[in-house]
Amino acid sequence: MREKLNSNPMAQAAVLGVLLLATCFFVLSTMGGGGEEEAAPAEPTAVEGEVSAESIVSAVEAESAEAPAPGALAATAPPLPPKVTAAFEANQIVLLLFVRHGGIDDRMVAGALGRVRTLPGVATFVIPVDRIGRYAAISQGVDVDRVPALVVLRPKRLGHGIPTASVAYGFQSSESVMQAVVDAGYKGRTLDYHP
Repeated sequence: MREKLNSNPMAQAAVLGVLLLATCFFVLSTMGGGGEEEAAPAEPTAVEGEVSAESIVSAVEAESAEAPAPGALAATAPPLPPKVTAAFEANQIVLLLFVRHGGIDDRMVAGALGRVRTLPGVATFVIPVDRIGRYAAISQGVDVDRVPALVVLRPKRLGHGIPTASVAYGFQSSESVMQAVVDAGYKGRTLDYHP
């Protein structure tokens, strides 16, 4: 049967036609509703202490209409720890690694920072995720949403005084951490990529 199907184009077309008809029948039979109409539900009445569905929907719509853009809350964040601010002011490349204690990849990325810590002009900080709020000016600015997250701030002189950062998630090898440091310290010209 299989050889007949493989060698005969007419048999292949017939099988495809049957499969197409079966798919169309399945899709069309599940699309419609029943022919019966459901009775309209009774109008809900609000009882003191209960919240109606309409009020929840309107509250969600109002909240989503007023939701700030990612990173917009960074301006209202508390000041950064003095060591981080001092490192940025000293024109160092600042690496912030947000980790979760007990995470395997978090521990491996923290170990990958070892080689970078010996470089001059680089300041590294490993921050437990439960203290991320203290670094909200940076973590919200780059929209950190999971850990491990490696945030790399360019030196102040290269950003013309404006903090510029990038974020990389998940496992990072020592080579990729080193590349992030090299990229942050790059001061040459850049070219656009046009395929």
